[in-house]
Amino acid sequence: MAAQGRKNVHGKAGVRFKAGYTASKNKSMLRNVVTDLVKYGQVQVTSGVVKELKSLGDKMITLAKDGSLAARRQAAAILRDEESLKKLFDELGKKYATRNGGYTRALKLGNRRGDDAEVVLVSYVD
Repeated sequence: MAAQGRKNVHGKAGVRFKAGYTASKNKSMLRNVVTDLVKYGQVQVTSGVVKELKSLGDKMITLAKDGSLAARRQAAAILRDEESLKKLFDELGKKYATRNGGYTRALKLGNRRGDDAEVVLVSYVD
């Protein structure tokens, strides 16, 4: 028989279903990771994040290559701090000025010890 009572709360009826990861949490996580990618040049993530991270990282470089005020504001809406925004437009935009795409690479590192999740190193190409 199904449990009676309130949904999504701990207690007499228990939690039937609670979505753990929402779209807003996913967007926030991607913003954090792409900020770290710009700041440090590389970041380790699980394999599920790689595709979205690479596309967002390449988009940041494309905005930096444009260099306009509108592009800077678009990048500022995604990046978390001024330090990484400054590095993106001052260093990385000039570094990749002659390159036509393919700014990031993903290298599989193996599985994580704790939960056996596949870990991938995403970095900017030199």
